Amino acid sequence: MSLPRLNGMIRALEAGQHCFSLFAPCEPTVAVELQQSKYDGVVFEGEHNGWDIRALRDSLQYLLNRGQILKNGSPAPSVTPMARIPANGVEMNQFLAKQALDLGCYGIMWPHISTVEEAYNAVAACRYARLKDKPLYEPQGIRGDGPMQATRYWGITQQEYYERADVWPLAPHGEILCVIQIEDTTGIKNLRDMLKNVPGIGAVVIGEGDLSQELGYPRQVEHPAVLEAMAEIVAICKECNVVVGHPHVEVSNGQRIVDEGYRFLMCSAPRSFNTLEKSRALVGR
Repeated sequence: MSLPRLNGMIRALEAGQHCFSLFAPCEPTVAVELQQSKYDGVVFEGEHNGWDIRALRDSLQYLLNRGQILKNGSPAPSVTPMARIPANGVEMNQFLAKQALDLGCYGIMWPHISTVEEAYNAVAACRYARLKDKPLYEPQGIRGDGPMQATRYWGITQQEYYERADVWPLAPHGEILCVIQIEDTTGIKNLRDMLKNVPGIGAVVIGEGDLSQELGYPRQVEHPAVLEAMAEIVAICKECNVVVGHPHVEVSNGQRIVDEGYRFLMCSAPRSFNTLEKSRALVGR
């Protein structure tokens, strides 16, 4: 492929590096602040802040910086945008992923994935359909065809978009990052089967808040029982060679999180880059 890698989060993970991102509200002022940051990507939050597709569209636009595009020689924003959708895995709301991808998002984060069926649906919703005799047929794509805005946002032709709009690492050239969140004990029990039977999951991010609720220690994320459950998720991801992520990296816990093997690191809010800078220093970036 002649095009450079567009997704900065995938670029970092492909290089064996830690990927730095954060949750951010869909607000143009926040997007402008993020333009010059050293984050690899941003996950615009639609689960708890409400799903506002127009605000997401505007936030994607305000991430673009023409000076950066000229300097980098790539049409992609320096900070790669993806979105966390509001639907839990069991709700199977594929249209939310379709809308975000059609705007130009480079990936989707799916909250509360607990079963193989839900994981399959997450990946399938990020892929276009193809015939059974074509390579990489599974998981069978169900994304509807309407990429005109995404093509413009990515700055490539429509045929180039079709070639690149697939999930990584299943499609090595794919630019779509499908991230699932494991947030309950059912998800932990089924995680090994998900990762072995559903190709195309780019990363697993732990939902430590909801997990701690179920375990009876709400928001006590350093409680031994919570840490033990999280360690089980990390161990399964390592066994299956899938990137594992932590959603709340702070200065106080950064070293432990890196030492435990997390590579998709979600740092604190954009108005202070202190956590990001200290976390990058921990891993030599």
